[in-house]
Amino acid sequence: MRWISGFTVGVLSLTLTACAASPSGRQQFTLYPEEQLNEMGAQTFAQYQEEMTVVQGKQAQYVQCVADALITALPDGRTQDWQIRVFEDESANAFALPGGYIGVHTGLLDITDNQDQLAAVIGHEIAHVRAQHANERASTQSATQVGLSVLQSAAGLEGASGEQISALLGAGAQYGILLPFSRRHESEADTLGLDLTADAGFDPRASIDLWNNMSEASGGQPPAWMSTHPSHGQRIDGLEANMDEALQRYEQARNAGRTPNCQPGA
Repeated sequence: MRWISGFTVGVLSLTLTACAASPSGRQQFTLYPEEQLNEMGAQTFAQYQEEMTVVQGKQAQYVQCVADALITALPDGRTQDWQIRVFEDESANAFALPGGYIGVHTGLLDITDNQDQLAAVIGHEIAHVRAQHANERASTQSATQVGLSVLQSAAGLEGASGEQISALLGAGAQYGILLPFSRRHESEADTLGLDLTADAGFDPRASIDLWNNMSEASGGQPPAWMSTHPSHGQRIDGLEANMDEALQRYEQARNAGRTPNCQPGA
């Protein structure tokens, strides 16, 4: 089994060679053309609008106001035609897709107290798109599957014992590679989103209040090492660690006249 472990590390190390960089400077591995991911984002968003109830009126205007302020603060925000929709769904969730598509569930509006908290969520989701996390996740999963397939073939893993070893290898990849990678994405999106909300003139301190709300509203969480997301406590710690810089950016944005005034239900 020692040679199997070494072979796995070798395959994955070669496969995970960095070929891009995120906005934070982190080296990334991306296999797919941006145009392909954008097309998939458009298709997914269109399907979502067909299957879900799209909310119009004051709630939609409120979300649009917050999203517009964030998009305006992006370095390249106006080079992309962002589309924003509110969907009737009780889950406290939002998402952003490659190509510039933002969805907000009505349940999120129930758990956020003000525009600054809502901006913290939408800013986080926009950060995922900016950092090409969807591309990176898909590329990592593809590379991991290829590596495991090569390993299983080379090792001749057949029969009941082979299935057991294959399952263990799959679990090792899941918890050792894919999930930590996802947690890294979430933490990076937290930091990038915090900066974006501050640059747009939203109070970044509201992100702490938001996660306290989330923590109170949610039940038990899986152990952090088995989750695709950091725990609420870990997220708050990360936000607090970057808060001084965010507050400086917030002050600069306010002095530059970025003072969004998006009122719930207005």
